[in-house]
Amino acid sequence: MQFSSVLFLCVANSARSQLAEALARQILGPTVRVQSAGSAPSSVNPYALRALDEVGVPTADLVSKHIDSIDPTTVDLVITLCAEESCPVFLGAAPRLSWAMPDPDQKHAQLSDDERMEHFRVARRAIQGRLEVLAAARRGVA
Repeated sequence: MQFSSVLFLCVANSARSQLAEALARQILGPTVRVQSAGSAPSSVNPYALRALDEVGVPTADLVSKHIDSIDPTTVDLVITLCAEESCPVFLGAAPRLSWAMPDPDQKHAQLSDDERMEHFRVARRAIQGRLEVLAAARRGVA
């Protein structure tokens, strides 16, 4: 699978897509342009930042962005991460993959700080695993 840019989408661009953006920059390296966006961007979830910090992934450049701010001509691959909500529509011609997974924030659940953090760790590990497979496919290994 050949691509030189990837866009990760979810609704708020606060957790899953931010985890994916930061991890992809590290795993795919500087030759791939990595972006993320959402249809109703908010702010980067502090638990996502903590989950990335735990494994030494830089977070300084992470900002929630609206899908309309992404130029479709800069995207070779779109990966959606929405599960229980409707993912934003991206009007580019790039191929799409769905990596549907539940929102790790689980805003409506009564969770302790440690329980909520564990949901972010699970999401981080799942995204990292999928990115490693994607990176291998890009190199022609898989």
